Amino acid sequence: MYISEKVKKAKPTISFEIFPPKKDGSLDTIYSTLDELKGLHPDFISVTYGAGGSTRGTTVEISSKVQNHYKLPALAHLTCLTSEKSEIDGVLDRLEENGVKNILALRGDAPQNSCLDFSNEFRYEHSTDLIRHIKDRGGFCIGAACYPEKHSESKNVWDDIVHLREKVDCGADFLITQLFFDNEIFYKFMEKSKSMGIDVPVIAGILPVVNKKQIDRIVSLTGCTFPKKFTRIIERYEHKPEALKEAGIAYATEQIIDLLSWGVDGVHIYTMNKSQETINILKSISTIRNVLGEVEAS
Repeated sequence: MYISEKVKKAKPTISFEIFPPKKDGSLDTIYSTLDELKGLHPDFISVTYGAGGSTRGTTVEISSKVQNHYKLPALAHLTCLTSEKSEIDGVLDRLEENGVKNILALRGDAPQNSCLDFSNEFRYEHSTDLIRHIKDRGGFCIGAACYPEKHSESKNVWDDIVHLREKVDCGADFLITQLFFDNEIFYKFMEKSKSMGIDVPVIAGILPVVNKKQIDRIVSLTGCTFPKKFTRIIERYEHKPEALKEAGIAYATEQIIDLLSWGVDGVHIYTMNKSQETINILKSISTIRNVLGEVEAS
C-alpha cells in the first residue's frame, strides 16, 4: 500500500526507522530488531541509505525483507547527490521488482573533500530533481524530508518552506520531519506550511534520546533546539546513564502523546536499531492508540 493512502486510512500512523549496518556488519541484528518491532504493528518501516549510497545494496535487501517477509509497507530511502541517474534507476528497478512501492527521496550529503560536477547531465543536485524523476517514471509513492527548524543551508524558515513547497509541487506525496524536541516549534511550522498551500500529510519524526553521545551528535548534525525542560533533564542525568535513558524515553513518550492529542498525521520513531525503547514507548500509549482508532472508525 502507498504510504500516502495509509495515512488517510489509518491516521495517525505509527512508524519506525531502521538503518543498515556498516559495511562489514551483520544483517542478523537488523532482522532481530525487526522481529521485535513487527509485534508493535507499525504502519510502515523506513530503511535509511548510507552516506554516498554506501549501503545501497543492503537498503534494497532490507526494504524487500520488510515488504515481503514481514508483510509491512517498506519506505526505502534514496539519495541523489552522489549517484548518477543510471545508478538511481538501477535501485528503482530492484525496488520495483521486490514490490517496494514507497520511496523517501533525499538529496543526501556530499562526502568530505568531494568535488561533484553538477554540470554533468547524468547527475542530480537537488532532491526536487530526484522527486521529479521518480514521479515521471511512475509506480512509486514519494516522501520527502522537512525541517521544522529549517534546513541548515536555508536562509530562514520561510525560505525553507518555499523550497518545501517546490518538493510538493514536483510530486512529493507526504513529508517526514527531521527530529525535534519542542512540539511548539513543530506546530508553528505546520501553520506556516499550510499558509503556503502545503497540504500533503506531514509525519513527525521523534528520537528517544537514551545516552549522552546521542545528544552531542544531534547538536553537531542538526543544530536543533533543546527546550529548557529537556535541557534540565540532560544536565541532571548526563552522568547517570540509566537515569538519562529512562528520562529520555519518558520525554519522547510525552512528546508523542501531545502530538497525537493535537491531531498529527503520524509519528515516525527513529529507533536507532534498538527495539526495547520503542517497545516501552508503545506500551505506554497503547490505550491512547486504541482510543484514537475507535475515534477514526466512528
